Amino acid sequence: MAKKTTRKTSRTPASSTPGKPRSTDKATIANLERLGSTVAKVSVSGKDPIVDVPTRTLSNTSFNKRKRTLEMGDATQQRELFNLNQAKKFMQTMLLASGTKELVEAGKTTSLRGMYYKCLHTIAGTKEKTLGDQSESDAVLEDLEVMLGSLREELHLFAKKAGTMVGNITVIDSGDEIDCRRMGSGGYAIPSIVEPDILQFKKCDAKFVLHVEKNTVWSRFNEDKFWQKHNCILTEGGGQPPRGVRRLLRRLHDELKLPVYCLLDCDPWGHYIYSVIKQGSINLAFESERMAVPDAKFLGIRALDYDRCELTDDVQIALNDRDTSRAKQIAAYPWFAQNKPWQMEIAKMLKNGFKMEVESLITKDISYVTEVYVPERLRERDWLD
Repeated sequence: MAKKTTRKTSRTPASSTPGKPRSTDKATIANLERLGSTVAKVSVSGKDPIVDVPTRTLSNTSFNKRKRTLEMGDATQQRELFNLNQAKKFMQTMLLASGTKELVEAGKTTSLRGMYYKCLHTIAGTKEKTLGDQSESDAVLEDLEVMLGSLREELHLFAKKAGTMVGNITVIDSGDEIDCRRMGSGGYAIPSIVEPDILQFKKCDAKFVLHVEKNTVWSRFNEDKFWQKHNCILTEGGGQPPRGVRRLLRRLHDELKLPVYCLLDCDPWGHYIYSVIKQGSINLAFESERMAVPDAKFLGIRALDYDRCELTDDVQIALNDRDTSRAKQIAAYPWFAQNKPWQMEIAKMLKNGFKMEVESLITKDISYVTEVYVPERLRERDWLD
């Protein structure tokens, strides 16, 4: 059985210089070699090689009330080579571990898509491919993270950029100084890896961060220069924000002491996005300590806004059975179950029978959300925690 690696507490990130060894590379390679040598020794002895994989499920996730974040439990599942139901996944685990080791030793990085292709081939003597699609390799790479105690960034892997930022802050990205006040209509593309060795904060005049759900809403705020008028940083994550965006929000909050406010849709998906930003995700609970923002506030849009803002029937999107089921599931999360304001919010949405998007406020005025709605919510401190 492969030895379980103790998760490192160090979060020292990687250097951005191609080919230059990173501060975590030695430990990462040691963890990968330990995994491989353990499997090899067991195989040579004629026994069934087995690895323990931490279980990334709700049942193995707990809510730490003191930290207000999700944490992964100790439950694991065994992955065996000589088990017909697990043999392929075992092979994929070893294959991707070997691929990441080569990457780290070469001092280079690649995308999740790149690693998929690096490890994709037809198994000799068969018509069977090592990987069906990228979702298989992505899942195994997440398994490797928790097995090795090494973050994806430490395995030299990055994801597709899916976030934007603009506002009163200057950053240093891989040695280049970027003034986020002068990024035009497109904004600064938030990179997948935003650790301090890659991204540093130079000058920040902002008083808070406003995170919006989608680029369409972000564009309205950027065009109206909301960040300039209200002295803030404006971010978006293309729906559920990827790890780079969530990590950046955490760093802005921790290092610059900036409050984080979330403007999201009034639907189960918007509520879930807020939960992920605030408490962390169930699937990646092992990452909560570096990505979750427990003090993040939900600014809206709210179920009561239909009446409060005097919106018309045109903005109503009927809840379907899946929406209703998901809303009840979210309401039952331990971190929401004891939160009376959130119970009232979800109950009000279900009673309404419809959901609403932030964009629906445009029925009031093209800039109602930037000139009236958000300023009023901030002034009145009207948010959900």
